[in-house]
Amino acid sequence: MTKTTLRAVSRTQGNNRALKEGGISLPDFDLDFEEVPVLVHGFRRMVRELAYDVCEMALTTYICAKAHGVKFTALPIFLVRDFHHDAILHHVPSGLKSPADLVGKRVGVNRGYTVTTGVWARSIVQEEFGVDLSTVTWAPSGDEHVAEYRAPGNVQPLEDGDLEGRLSSGELVAAVGAKVDHPDVATMIADPFAAAVSALKTRGLYPINHCVVVRDELLEQNPDVAVQVFDAFAASKNLYVEDLKAGRVSAPGRVDKIHQAAMDFMDDPLPYGVAPNRDTLEGLIGHAVTQKIIPERMALEDLFAKPVLDAVA
Repeated sequence: MTKTTLRAVSRTQGNNRALKEGGISLPDFDLDFEEVPVLVHGFRRMVRELAYDVCEMALTTYICAKAHGVKFTALPIFLVRDFHHDAILHHVPSGLKSPADLVGKRVGVNRGYTVTTGVWARSIVQEEFGVDLSTVTWAPSGDEHVAEYRAPGNVQPLEDGDLEGRLSSGELVAAVGAKVDHPDVATMIADPFAAAVSALKTRGLYPINHCVVVRDELLEQNPDVAVQVFDAFAASKNLYVEDLKAGRVSAPGRVDKIHQAAMDFMDDPLPYGVAPNRDTLEGLIGHAVTQKIIPERMALEDLFAKPVLDAVA
């Protein structure tokens, strides 16, 4: 029987490597992975054009797109989890002592206001430092993947998009998610990795950044797609976690080190499925409402494909 080929995008990393390299296969489908050098360009094409059948997707971008009627649905395959205390940067000579000092300030945002890293970083500013986020003017350096999205009044884009230059010069006193190598720019939270591990230990903060989405038309035409794609990504992830536990991951990078830190608190640092991630998902939806990315809470049961709503791996 000839398999159906599906166009797919997912950036190669430990948990999907076996799938992308052919060590894992699907019974009835072949995933033809397109390599997109800048992954967010793939996100944008999927949101605006439904350019792929199966696509890795930033979670807040997905939630925002779903709220605006984009015809794709997520599978609870959470490819990327990250720590975000190090995403909060400041211009050191400006004299800020803590994220609590951001009240009344203009703070840059890398790319769009709805970028998932920015959402999680702002939640840290709110929950750990007591800042009312509406008292800060947020200045994104780019536009949004979801073109129909309209930001709240305290979001005012940078005129020229030069986030790095404005932060380095002190015109912006702080930013979230910026990539800046300048002697006057530093993380605002001391030892951010340790702070993130502490947040995981004390309040269960283990942010999800990416999921996988599938075109609704494909899900309707091929009901088995959701289960087969979920199972394949899960099998690939399980091989990676086995290697991680056995110490077979050579030269671990940032992502691997985050997973290793998480294993001090959980057996599987990358649980897939709605049930084991419900609190984190509900938390992100709440932040999306508070930050005015979506107008009201969305039910998880409406966000994930029905055939895999109860799947866990």
